Amino acid sequence: MVLNVAVQMDPIEKIKIAGDSTFALMLEAERRGHKLFYYTPDKLSMRGTSLLAKAAPIKVRDIEGDHFTCGEWVTLDLGSMDVILLRQDPPFDLAYITSTHLLETLQPKVLVVNDPASVRNAPEKLFVMRFPHLMPPTLITRDKAEIEAFRATHGEIVMKPLFGHGGASVFKVAEKDPNFGSLFDLFADTFREPWVVQRFLPKVSEGDKRIILVDGVAAAGVNRVPAENDIRSNMVRGGAAAATDLTPREREICETIGPELKRLGLLFVGIDVIDGNLTEINVTSPTGIRAIKKVGGPDLAVTIWDAIEAKQKR
Repeated sequence: MVLNVAVQMDPIEKIKIAGDSTFALMLEAERRGHKLFYYTPDKLSMRGTSLLAKAAPIKVRDIEGDHFTCGEWVTLDLGSMDVILLRQDPPFDLAYITSTHLLETLQPKVLVVNDPASVRNAPEKLFVMRFPHLMPPTLITRDKAEIEAFRATHGEIVMKPLFGHGGASVFKVAEKDPNFGSLFDLFADTFREPWVVQRFLPKVSEGDKRIILVDGVAAAGVNRVPAENDIRSNMVRGGAAAATDLTPREREICETIGPELKRLGLLFVGIDVIDGNLTEINVTSPTGIRAIKKVGGPDLAVTIWDAIEAKQKR
């Protein structure tokens, strides 16, 4: 099976291929003989009922600094593609939401991974609230009195922006913290939407596990250990990757949420689990493929493409 595959992503010349899951998927697609096209979301155009993109055929290779070659740029009718990978990183803003509306017009003729309507309707820090019994105590608000009441009940908390990503603007706040007032003002001035407030989980120092689910089934995970004097385990923030096995609790979490992910067409999902608590469900542009392989786990690009090809056949 040879597929025409368009990849909607961030500028490929700027990615760091050693840890980039999109690049891993592109390498595997090329290994299978699929024809790859590359474009960035700002190159989308809708002309009548046709969705077009200024795109280029692309070849990729696992060589840092010399990792791609583009062919001639053309106006590509995305309706002629077999598969589109929706892979640009957050922020999950109106531009991102608009791209999901545009890609949705291609369905069901074209398989979009992940399903754009479900991506739009499942922002990571809100979608997870469907499963409160799997989570630490969590509050979504920008109301100061609600946050203070939450702190009084749960003690140390973590505050983070609802549509943040990559560990940016994540703060630990003590039960009695003289910086809380200033932090609240900073958040109020910076973010228009509500914020996520969660009970602090001390065992984050032992790791924040990223688990990849493929078509609703747990595939593998990697433990991300925060750097010293930091609560953020994201590898872009200095977290270190370590091999791991899934615990019975983590498998229970995956088995609980997996059927809903599959139903929604969320084929490639990364969840975050700290001390047996589900904290996020990442559906926009999950990462972790290369980190898992690097610590001795399976090559999940193979698993994901097996699932994509099976769906495309159906």
